Amino acid sequence: ENQKTTMIPGIGQKPPAGGKRWLPLESNPQVLNEFSRSIGISNKWEFHDVFGTDPELLAFIPTPVIAVMLLFPISEASEAFRAKQIASITETPQTLSKDLWFCKQTIGNACGTMGVLHAAINTESSIDLDGWIKSFKDRTFALDPAAKAAALETDDELDTVHADAAQRGQTRPPAEDESVLLHFVSFVCVDGCLYEMDGRKPQPINHGATSRGSLLSDAIAVIQEKFISVDPESVNFNIMALAPAMAE
Repeated sequence: ENQKTTMIPGIGQKPPAGGKRWLPLESNPQVLNEFSRSIGISNKWEFHDVFGTDPELLAFIPTPVIAVMLLFPISEASEAFRAKQIASITETPQTLSKDLWFCKQTIGNACGTMGVLHAAINTESSIDLDGWIKSFKDRTFALDPAAKAAALETDDELDTVHADAAQRGQTRPPAEDESVLLHFVSFVCVDGCLYEMDGRKPQPINHGATSRGSLLSDAIAVIQEKFISVDPESVNFNIMALAPAMAE
């Protein structure tokens, strides 16, 4: 089943009463690529659909893959697993790279945008950043995750760009106050480790060793073990890879 033709928006944690909410971005490479260009990500790189987790299907993705984005359903099972994971990293602190850019998500329905930012900013050594995203990264890198989120909430330029991108999907976008129980996260390789970047969690999740050459297969293994197996009845999983753009 081709999930690109289904409305698969994304959600983050609910904002405080009166907090900011956006229209969700559709889980569609064309939408994410247009959004990426508009904030300053080089057109040499783009998001590609990953149509399956078998090695033969993964071989169709251009290389190198420098980030992976996952859309997954928020359910009682996934929320229970998230709570257990947060308790675990609280009890046993992780080793985290100082080169990570990590932002909390405080804007409702912003997880698609957060996924793109986490994917691109943490792969800047591979990707050419310019315009808004380079400026935002430079002025927020030293801030803590909550302060990064506050800077994002007050950024009028991104508000405008996001609203335009959210209207470009193949299906009707939901209302800003409509409940949408799906969420985007990103996976990146920084300093030889595979990190899950999810603004609904207090910090990045270190899933162990990886490399630029094995990022896709290592991220897929984590997705299967930590996400799909938690909610095996759901069909609302969608994976995209950030990789070199295909020749026109």
